[in-house]
Order: sequence, then structure tokens, then C-alpha cells
Amino acid sequence: MNDARAKEQGLLHTVFLQRMVGPLPEGSRETRLGQGAFLALRLVDLLGPGRQPVHPDALRYQHVATGRYCEELPADCAETAHLQGLVAAAGDTVRTRDARLVIPALLAYAQHLEDGLKLGEAFDVLETLLRVGGDRVSPTDAIAVRLRMARVRRKLNEFDEADELYAEAASLARRAEDRHSELLSRIGRAFTVFGRGNLREAEARLREILADAEIVGDRVVRAQAEQGIGAALYTGGEPSEAIGHMWRAFELYEDDVSRTRALADLGMMLLTVGDADGAERALTEVVRRGGTQDAVHNALVELMHCASYRRDRVGFERWRVRCESAREEMPPNILADFYLKSAIGRARFGQFDQAETLLETALEIAEDAGLNEFVFRVERIKNGLRDCQRELEIGSEAAAEPVLQSETVREVSASLTRLPA
Repeated sequence: MNDARAKEQGLLHTVFLQRMVGPLPEGSRETRLGQGAFLALRLVDLLGPGRQPVHPDALRYQHVATGRYCEELPADCAETAHLQGLVAAAGDTVRTRDARLVIPALLAYAQHLEDGLKLGEAFDVLETLLRVGGDRVSPTDAIAVRLRMARVRRKLNEFDEADELYAEAASLARRAEDRHSELLSRIGRAFTVFGRGNLREAEARLREILADAEIVGDRVVRAQAEQGIGAALYTGGEPSEAIGHMWRAFELYEDDVSRTRALADLGMMLLTVGDADGAERALTEVVRRGGTQDAVHNALVELMHCASYRRDRVGFERWRVRCESAREEMPPNILADFYLKSAIGRARFGQFDQAETLLETALEIAEDAGLNEFVFRVERIKNGLRDCQRELEIGSEAAAEPVLQSETVREVSASLTRLPA
């Protein structure tokens, strides 16, 4: 590109950024963060191979101007720190022309977005990483990024796309003789089978993976397989069997985020078999630890459900209000579950008209999101709402006292009392 064309392009970038880096516009916090993310990713995207070259002066100006904009974002926000780190890494890349320097910042930002359930945005960041890194992305990073992209697609219920990415990751892992990543790819594909509703096939695959992981001593894959088996058993109507697997997953995990997720699932399962005390201990621990938004939001919904199970109206209202305050941040599956369990609570307190309205809302959310299993469950409860209150309890994880005699359930419930404060 000749100097005249480079200067012209540089001026275009300058004009664009001069409009963007003045005083921050009025608007919501999310809007301002979104504008910062747009500028930061636009800057990073210009660093990749195959792009039309940008004049060095224009690129340096864009880096400075984007950094200035991001410095004015809310200081008490974790996303601001990620964006500022991304801009700093882009500056190193501008100076060295080594796109690999920006990869760690992109990975960290994508993880932050995924933990915050901003799944579409997380996928965009991971795509940007592969595009910018090109052939310079290491085999390890290339595998890890595809696994994470597949996981995001799976969370979005885009199972075909997820399977394709898991297959790509497995192919790269075999080429690199990376047994751990190959097992993780198999775990992911088993979860897509689960997501499509084929519980028996998912459980069978996970048991095979668990056996293979035990042979090679892969603790992380063992934990994920145990958690997946527990989820399949629970969804298939075998909560007492599921509880032991979920507890083993909790014990095997070594990172706090995964342990917290397992505790959240465990609390839900314990309530299903009527152990409200154990369920509340597990779920309260999840809220205390914090962790990812989806784990905390699920725990809040289940604590509300525990309160209505006990016929504790004050506790039910307290947790319901907490859930209401987080409603805008909930993905469709958790939001539908919130409305469903709010409806169950209202019915338990004899407020059937309100319960019916809430069930309609839960059904609408589930249908719009393509949550077919959830739609079936809501419709079953809705159809029996006025005829049989007992159907509400059976249909929505209610207790069966004899299951409490299970030795596994008793052991897990007792272990929860010994968790460190």
C-alpha cells in the first residue's frame, strides 16, 4: 500500500476514534462496556495476518485512543480490567508485531465473558483469537480454544456446531499426542448427547470415559465424567444414585469454580430426595463462595425452592426477591426454572392463580429457548395444577422419604456438615 493510501486510511481511523474517545456518552454501564469491547477488539483485529496493512502511525494512534477510552470505563468492574489488559497487550503487539503476545489477554477476557454468561460475546473473542493468531497459535492453545468454543456453543444449545468444534479439537489433540485434551473432547461430545435428551447414551459414553481416565490417572476428566454421570442419572429420575457421583466429582475437583458448581448440583439433588437440611447447607455454601453467575443463580433458585418445600413463606419471599434482583442476568434455562419454582412455591401456599400465571411465563421462556425437556416438565405440572397438589411435588423434585434411608445420601449429607467454614 502506498504512503498516500496509508495516510488516508490513518486519517479515517483518526476521525473515527476522535468521535469515540471524548467524554463517555450517557448510557447504561453495559452499553459503555460494549463500546469499549468493540474498540478493543477492533484494535486487536487489525493485528492479524491477512488484513490490509495499516500505517504504523494510524495503528499507534488507534492504540492510544482506545486505551484512553477504556481508562474512563467504570473502575469497579472486572470487565474494565480485562479490556485495559487487552489494550496493553495489543500495544506490545503493535511494537513487536508478534500477535502471540495478545493471546493470553484474549483467553482471559473470553473466560470472564463466559463466566458472566455473555456467551455470544465470549465466542466472538475466541474467534478473534484464532483469526489474529493464525498459524502462530501454538498447538496447545489451538486445541484449548476449540474446546472452549465448543463449550460455548453447547451452552447456547447449538449442538451441531459444538460437535464440529469438539471433533476439530480431538483431531488436533491426536496429532499432538495430547491424551488429556482428547478425553476432554469426548466429554464434551457426551454432553452434547445429553443436551439433545439421549440420557442413556450420554451416561454410557461418560462411564467409558471415566474408565479410560482412571487408567491414565486423569483427575480432571474423572471429575467431569462423575459430574456428568450424576447429571444424567438425576435427569433420568435416579437422584439417590446421582448424589454419590456428584459428591465424588466435588472431591475430585481441585479448582474452586468447579467445586462450587458441583455443590450447587448436589444441593438440588439432596432436596429432590427430601434432605432439605443437606440441600440448604450445600446451596448456602455456594452463595457464600460466590463463583460463576450461573452457579450462584441456580443456588438462589434452589434455596427459594427449599423454603417453599419447608412451607417457610418468609424464607421463600426472601430468596424470591434475591432471584428477582438477578433476573436480568439469568440465561433462559435458569430464568425458566426460576419462574417454574416460583409457581410451585405459590401453589404450596395456596396461591393457584399466581402459580398459573408464573407457569405460563416459564413455558413461554422454555419454548422460545428450545428447552424441550423443560417444556414437557412445565406442561405436566401446569396440567395438574388445580387437580392435584401432590403432582406438583412429584413433578418438581419433591421428596420421597424412603430414599433418605440410602446410605450414600446419609454419608454425603453428613460430609456436608464437615465442610470448612
